[in-house]
Amino acid sequence: MLAGLLALAGPAALSTAGPGAAADPDPRDGRRAQTSDGVRGERARDVPDWLRGTVPRAVPTEWWVAPGVRVSEWDEDSVRGPVRAQLITVKWRTPGLVVDYGNAGPVRSTATVPQILGRRSNVVGGVNGDFFDISDTGAPIGVGVERTRGLLHGRKVGWNSAFVIAGNGRPDIGRVEVVSRIRQHPDIDIATLNAPNVPEDSIGLYTPAWGKAAGTRVTGDSRRGGVRVVRIQGGRVVGKSTRLPKGAPIKGRILIGRGKGADALRALKLGSRATITSTVRGVAGPTGVRGRPRVAITGDAFLIRDGVLADLDDEILHPRTAIGIDYDTQTLLMLVVDGRQDFSRGYTMRELAEAMAELGADEALNLDGGGSSTMVARRPGSGLVTVNEPSAGFARRVANVVELRYRRPR
Repeated sequence: MLAGLLALAGPAALSTAGPGAAADPDPRDGRRAQTSDGVRGERARDVPDWLRGTVPRAVPTEWWVAPGVRVSEWDEDSVRGPVRAQLITVKWRTPGLVVDYGNAGPVRSTATVPQILGRRSNVVGGVNGDFFDISDTGAPIGVGVERTRGLLHGRKVGWNSAFVIAGNGRPDIGRVEVVSRIRQHPDIDIATLNAPNVPEDSIGLYTPAWGKAAGTRVTGDSRRGGVRVVRIQGGRVVGKSTRLPKGAPIKGRILIGRGKGADALRALKLGSRATITSTVRGVAGPTGVRGRPRVAITGDAFLIRDGVLADLDDEILHPRTAIGIDYDTQTLLMLVVDGRQDFSRGYTMRELAEAMAELGADEALNLDGGGSSTMVARRPGSGLVTVNEPSAGFARRVANVVELRYRRPR
């Protein structure tokens, strides 16, 4: 039962929201969209706090997925309308249990959550992850670190609010950054690694993990005059061009500069040495995580930091996915709320934060929502099943997932 998770969290209202979101602003109010699909969410009923009160919940349906991993599903009624929610609770210290980043292979490839999770035989569940470039490259917006392959993608500044697993196995939520350097040219600043776009006046780095080169799609369709491409193999510069590679797998490293970034790449001469390193680390300051994470996946906004709810939107309804940490019980909380359907209206961002606090989260992060919100878990006698009802009526292709694996210890 959920009784042990329903402790109220601490005081409310400290704004710690992350950087902008993945899609265009909602044209009705100019604010950033809250999901990768950019669908205009319905307005929630304007109800005073005193009338909203505690939301009555039906008795949940529950089952054990694996030792330390349990699924709960319930309906709730409120003055704003009905909601259906699904929760995976994870005792992260359970022997044999692993929390990881998962995707379909190349950074820019997409697949449904069931397809991604089905790639490994010992997967027991997971939820969709980061916001992504849904209408073009398919690449995730933020940082991704997998236990086996290491750092796959990210950026130095922006979109760096992340869920991580530290080297000691402890989960955390905070800010991370990806730093890429050319050892022989430390003054050249690289802004992104395997990102869906290279910002103006910046340099982006692309590696074999990206997949097939995307041509002008990563430069806003800029082709010449202000774009410079440098190819590096074996630690040396082997090519320089203004023509963006397209369609072929990337070999070695490719640097793409735009504007001032293109000018900076002139310093790299054909045949010269160029050794590139990329690392992920916590951002300096109180919101940064410690050390270098073994696992990382980003979202667009903190919901809760140190038990304090963020100051978030309470008007726009969408399906939602969130991940949180209850340090008292050493439990991960992975919540999916259905929306855009008659039986479930979805949540506002504020309602999502409040729900995570009621479930016991000390820290919580908003992941991609809308049609991306998908929960998959192993059910006795059925294998991996989609637990929730994705708003489009089917599981959407996404960029990555938070993945749970279990192997019985020997």
